[in-house]
Amino acid sequence: MKKTGKRIGIIFAVIIGIVLAAVLALLTVLTVTEYKPADVEKVSGFGRAKKEIKTGDSIDVISWNIGYGALGDNADFFMDGGTKVKPSTKERVEENIGAVTDFLSEEAADIVLLQEVDENSTHSYYLNERSMIMQGLEDAGLSYENRLAYNYKTLFVPYPIPPIGREQSGVATFSAYPASDAERISLPCPFSYPIRLANLKRCLLVNRIPVSDSNKELVVINLHLEAYDDGEGKEAQTRMLAQLLHEEAAKGNYVIAGGDFNQTFDTVDLSDYPMQGETLWQPGVINTDEFAGMQCLMDERVPSCRSLDRAYHADDPTFQYYMLDGYLLSDNLTVETFETVDLGFVNSDHNPVRLRVTVE
Repeated sequence: MKKTGKRIGIIFAVIIGIVLAAVLALLTVLTVTEYKPADVEKVSGFGRAKKEIKTGDSIDVISWNIGYGALGDNADFFMDGGTKVKPSTKERVEENIGAVTDFLSEEAADIVLLQEVDENSTHSYYLNERSMIMQGLEDAGLSYENRLAYNYKTLFVPYPIPPIGREQSGVATFSAYPASDAERISLPCPFSYPIRLANLKRCLLVNRIPVSDSNKELVVINLHLEAYDDGEGKEAQTRMLAQLLHEEAAKGNYVIAGGDFNQTFDTVDLSDYPMQGETLWQPGVINTDEFAGMQCLMDERVPSCRSLDRAYHADDPTFQYYMLDGYLLSDNLTVETFETVDLGFVNSDHNPVRLRVTVE
């Protein structure tokens, strides 16, 4: 009996040793390969843009978090109370990206700001979504210069079970106007070692576009702020964004900052979208006083995001909706139209947000 007990103890010790060795090996690999972007990095462009901007022109803009092509109406996500890590099939991701591309082709906006665009990730079956979208836009006869800034780049995300796996994605800007310069600007990261190894390193993608009959620039900022932190990360990133916008506006530049804030402006009426439960993910609130002198736009008539605690059910009165996507504009741009486009969350957990402004 004693020998049997000793043998079992040895087996358990061996198993624990193997597990610890595997954890240490993974930690070592993730540490050595950790994505460590500089505070500011140049971002190369692909494709050819042909338009130019001058004062008096109107500019059409679309911003859309496309959910990696993985978060259509059939999806839930474990971080929001669901169970899934990735969609059931590669074909569904291709269908979602195809629908996104069709919409963008029909809109033919001058500037497209996309968030959660995968290039080589496990949960989107290693599809290069930026290339797929770019090819589709070119096939539709549209000419864009496109850039992508990574905000998630790691060899392996070890959680949950089954794990997320490889992740390589970011924010992508498609512009019909050639930029004179484009930069990835790192935002504060709220996660410490070792959690940060397999977490997002958020950023701003800043395109600078000359205004042909002026010495000013159109500064276009694509953003996707923190989601799953304790709130301090969102606040720090928002402050940094505000500082950049105020600096550019003080120069007299035209500024368009758009994307997924993962927060709601405090000027938005949320009475039509009350929280449906304490266990659901809750967004932060942006104090718009931080952006004094800027135009803060969120279309409260249509929700821009839906919860991922379960697959989408439009007829469920308890389903959770959010207002997270919008724009910040300098006051030298005049808003002609602004709206969230209700696409029913068929191909993404976010709706696109459409804007037309005039350069004064």
